[in-house]
Amino acid sequence: MMDSLAIDVRGMTKRFGGRTVVNGVDLQVKTGEVYGFLGPNGSGKTTFIRMLCGLLAADAGEGACLGFDVIRESAFIKRQVGYMTQRFSFYEDLSIAENLDFVARMYGVSNRRTAVRESIDRLGLGGRQKQLAGELSGGWKQRLALAACLIHNPRLLLLDEPTAGVDPKARRDFWEQIRELAGQGLTFLITTHYMDEAERCDRLAYLSYGNLLTRGTVAEVIAHAHLTTWSVSGPELHALARRLRECPDVIQAVAFGARLHVSGSDAQRLEQAIAPFRTGSHVWQNISPGLEDVFIHLMGNAKDNFSE
Repeated sequence: MMDSLAIDVRGMTKRFGGRTVVNGVDLQVKTGEVYGFLGPNGSGKTTFIRMLCGLLAADAGEGACLGFDVIRESAFIKRQVGYMTQRFSFYEDLSIAENLDFVARMYGVSNRRTAVRESIDRLGLGGRQKQLAGELSGGWKQRLALAACLIHNPRLLLLDEPTAGVDPKARRDFWEQIRELAGQGLTFLITTHYMDEAERCDRLAYLSYGNLLTRGTVAEVIAHAHLTTWSVSGPELHALARRLRECPDVIQAVAFGARLHVSGSDAQRLEQAIAPFRTGSHVWQNISPGLEDVFIHLMGNAKDNFSE
């Protein structure tokens, strides 16, 4: 069933050296869903993913992944999950086909030649199968990594910042492939720092310093933040931003290209705070906050779990 849960975990916790890096996280992801997992570097996203797929033992928590107990049946989960790490981790002196054959051997895939050929065709790698992995551009390395994730026909893909360092066209093509695979019933949990990618997800969760701060659709996440935002254009925005940040009712004043986004949690108090600054040569416009406004706000309010 498409509305069944591929991931249903509660209280997932991991500690290292007395520090809690994942703190009681609950997460539910539907089968066939593309779920975005966001947060700053060091927020615990990768640790959480490794606990889900059985590469790291949780210190606390319970639930199921693909119908298997996430604590006691991690070996069964591993066989049905494809995990794409942040860094390219294949043998650069082997060809695309040789790398895929090696991965197929590791998973004990039957009819390896057929599986490799189908994986090459599925990801549009035909004609490049003899090319060395070390000679590939970032976009083609990405395709190879995704092909390797799929070669054992997993039900869930855990992708950890899969498009980092990849050009915009390759990122767009990659997301088209993800949507096509999701349409076939494959489930995705994807970490990303790109807001345009976050907006392509069915639902999102935002993790900061090990704590889950918000989750839901893009519209729900923005609505739950209760931010009011003004866009400002004009001269010397850096100086204006410094002055605005001194106002207690201004939560943030952040540059967005040639404009400044000024946000607060109380619309009336924010308007009163910015009133003295609206008499000059700047143009002020009340706008709907975006995901980036929300996440900057959330990150600014989060407490660093490694601070003294």
